[in-house]
Amino acid sequence: MKTTYQYQFYPDTKQKLALNDWLRICRYWYNRQLGDRFDWWEMNRTAVNACPLVTSISAPREKPNYYSQKQQLPIIKQDLVKVFHSGELLDFKAVYSTVLQDVSKRADKAFERFIIGDSKGGKSGRPRFKTEADYRTMTFATAGDDWIKLVRKNWIYIRLPKLGVIKVRMHRSIPDGFTIKQASVTRKADGWYIQLMLEDTSIPDFTPDEIIPTWDDSIGLDAVLYENVYLATSEGEKLPSLKPLRKNQTKLDRISTKRNKRKRGSKARRKLAKKEARQHQRIARSRQDFQYKTAHKLVRTGAKFFFYEDLNLQGLTKRNKVKQDDEGTYLPNGQSAKSGLNKSWLDAAFGQFFKTLDYIAAKAGAVVIPQKPAYTSMVLSYRNEIIFTDCSMRDYWDEQNSLMVDRDINAAINLKRLGLDIFPSIKRRGGNLFVVGSMDNSTMKEIMHTLNRAAKMPTS
Repeated sequence: MKTTYQYQFYPDTKQKLALNDWLRICRYWYNRQLGDRFDWWEMNRTAVNACPLVTSISAPREKPNYYSQKQQLPIIKQDLVKVFHSGELLDFKAVYSTVLQDVSKRADKAFERFIIGDSKGGKSGRPRFKTEADYRTMTFATAGDDWIKLVRKNWIYIRLPKLGVIKVRMHRSIPDGFTIKQASVTRKADGWYIQLMLEDTSIPDFTPDEIIPTWDDSIGLDAVLYENVYLATSEGEKLPSLKPLRKNQTKLDRISTKRNKRKRGSKARRKLAKKEARQHQRIARSRQDFQYKTAHKLVRTGAKFFFYEDLNLQGLTKRNKVKQDDEGTYLPNGQSAKSGLNKSWLDAAFGQFFKTLDYIAAKAGAVVIPQKPAYTSMVLSYRNEIIFTDCSMRDYWDEQNSLMVDRDINAAINLKRLGLDIFPSIKRRGGNLFVVGSMDNSTMKEIMHTLNRAAKMPTS
């Protein structure tokens, strides 16, 4: 079993300067390797719809890989390296060897995901060159228990190679039986942090028993971006949202306005930039804390299956297409209104939440399964009729059953039905939608019971 604990540590002034120099060297080494791979990529490929006008008679260059680039390190360490655009000199000998080797591994993984893909076949975009704000972590791949030199009541003293002993605040102790396999240090807005990867081979990896989902042990989750609701569940409950960015937007704008008025490179601007970064960090941490608490609340219900809607978040937060007339004048495209909606989607961070829920549910032996949400918000869950045709229609009053049906809870129930494979099929004929399929009485009674518990009185 493997786990990772994160602690804050407090380097002295000399160690801080050394760590910042290490980050600068690692960032340069990462960008240099990435640039070398891009040069190989452009020199050894031809577009399928064009022929190169200039060809080379030399043999194609061998593809750079992790081992060939790592072998350059002993040569680079023989002398100072001069950065072309700034003229600064970098001493690679000052950085611990495994840290630089891990940089080569990071560059190799980033480029391979771009041209080949990961183990599941999914490819990532073209890797970017790292800026000072992007590159913040260094990894010691050969860490061990002998790196810990002293343990006191609330402190650990860890000796890092070429840096010396650093003081680490121990907010929780390392569990018995676990050994340190790897250590990473990260620079954040409020200081330095160390992540210790721990392993205990005597504890086997947890493999949950294969269970067939039923109506009683599963929950459907509908992502809601309306008023103060975060999630609607198939149990008739609505979980409130936090909206950390919205609540702190005024304070953040005030700091950003002050920073933008200061001269670039000035001490006042750097001071305000750090203040702005700390504010962003507080927002991110409050969002993460809220998501962990919400995920734990769902897992404590005892459900073994969670079916959530697989949202296309990239498409939902995409800018509207530009509109132009015949003369090239830009026309209104609704982006001003959509910018606020995009910010609300990003503030909710549903993608991050469902990953958190998957992580917490796995430890409890539960499973989180995404479902394509097509038509789940339109079909009435207990009658298989298309009712919610307009997004502004938040409730539906059923006179036959004297029941007020909430749109979001109805969608959560349909997601649960979809996960249990009892959701009807939808077909389009002549531009109209038709529901094909039936429902047994026991399922209908369960849905009616849930909706009755969550029902609201009709408004006149």
